[in-house]
Amino acid sequence: LNFRLSSTTRQQREISAILCSNRQNNNNNIEAVSTMSTAKADTSNNDAPPETSSTPPDVIDVTIHPLVLLSATDHYHRVARGTRKRAVGVLLGSASRGSVDATNSFAVPFEEDSKNSSVFYLDHNYLENMLAMFRKVHAKERVVGFYSTGPQIRPNDLRIYELVKRFVPAGTITPPVFVIIDVRPDRESIPTTAYRVVEEVDSVVPTGGADKSGGAAEVRKSFAHVPSLIGAMEAEEVGVEHLLRDINDPTVSTVANLVKAKLSGLSTLTEKLVEMKDYLTAVSEGRMKANSEIIANMQAIVNLLPNLNVEELVRSMLVKNNDMHMVIYLSALIRCVIALHDLVVNKIAYNDEVGDELGLAKGKAVTKVDVGEEKKEDDGDSKAKGDKSQSKKKNSL
Repeated sequence: LNFRLSSTTRQQREISAILCSNRQNNNNNIEAVSTMSTAKADTSNNDAPPETSSTPPDVIDVTIHPLVLLSATDHYHRVARGTRKRAVGVLLGSASRGSVDATNSFAVPFEEDSKNSSVFYLDHNYLENMLAMFRKVHAKERVVGFYSTGPQIRPNDLRIYELVKRFVPAGTITPPVFVIIDVRPDRESIPTTAYRVVEEVDSVVPTGGADKSGGAAEVRKSFAHVPSLIGAMEAEEVGVEHLLRDINDPTVSTVANLVKAKLSGLSTLTEKLVEMKDYLTAVSEGRMKANSEIIANMQAIVNLLPNLNVEELVRSMLVKNNDMHMVIYLSALIRCVIALHDLVVNKIAYNDEVGDELGLAKGKAVTKVDVGEEKKEDDGDSKAKGDKSQSKKKNSL
C-alpha cells in the first residue's frame, strides 16, 4: 500500500511538472509569435510606398518663347484688330518639375457674344485636327495651356480651361496654364501674364440657423497668378535680332533709345514701389492678410539697397557727377563754337556768291549802256547822211 501511494504521488508530480513545462512552452511560443507579427508589421510599414497627394503640383513659372508672341500678335491683327474682340489659341511645349515651357502655339476659331458673356464658341474639332498634325511634325510637344489677348480675365476663361484640359495627355502631372498676351503697343513691361487654376472650398451655412454642422462645402475654382518669363533658344535669338534690325527706325539715335529705356525702367520701378507701399499699408490696416513670403522678398530687396550714408561713397558720387557735368559743359561749348564757325563760313560763302552775282549784273548793265550809245551814234550818222543826200538832190534840181 505504501508503495502504491508513493508511486501515485510520483506520477502526480511528474504529470504536474509536464503540465508546467507545457504551459511555459506555450507562453514562449505566444511571445515569439507576437514579436514576429510586430516585426512583420514594422517591416510592412517601412516598405510601404509614401502616400501621394491627389492634388496636382503647383506651377512654379511659365516661360514664353518669341515664336508664341509673334504668332499671337499675328493672330490678333488678322482676326480682331480694331475691334473689342480677342484672339484665343493653344500653347504647345513641355513641362518639367512645375516649370512650363511654351515653345509653340496655334490659333483656334473663337467667338463670344458681347452682350451675353456666357455664350461663346470654340471649335474643338479644329483644335483636335491641328493637334494631330502638330504631333506628326513634333511628337514631343504637347498641350500645356492656352493664351488669350485679353487684356483681362473674362468669365468664359474657366470654361475654356475645362475644354483645353481634355486635350492634355493622360498621366500628365503639371496642369495646363492660362497666359494673357497683351498686344497693345504702348505697353512697356513684359507683355505676358500667366495664371493657374486653384480650387477653394467655401462652407455654405443654411439660412435656417447658425449651426455650421449642417452646412455644405462648395468647391470654387479661380485663377492664381504665376511668374512668367520671356526665354529663347539660340536660333530664336538670331531670328529676333534680324527682325529688330528690319523694324529699327534709323531716324532715332541710340542715345534717345537709351534715355527712353532708362525712363521706362524708372517708371516701372516706381509702379512696383507704389504697389509694395499699398500692400504694406493694407496689411497694417488689417484689410489684407500678411503673407510671410512676400514680406521676406521685400526685406531682401531692402537689404540689397546700398548704404548711401558712407562719406567715401558720397565723395566718389560727387566727383563722378562733377566729371560728367564738366564733360557735358565742354561738349556744349565745343558744339556752340562749331556752330558759330559754320555760321561765319556760310555767311562768307553767301557774301561771295552775292558779290559775284552783283558784279555780273553790273557788267551786263555796262554792256547794255555801250550798245545803246553805239545804236544812237549809228542813228545819228544815218540821219546826217540822209540830210546830205536830200541837200544834194535839191541842188541838182
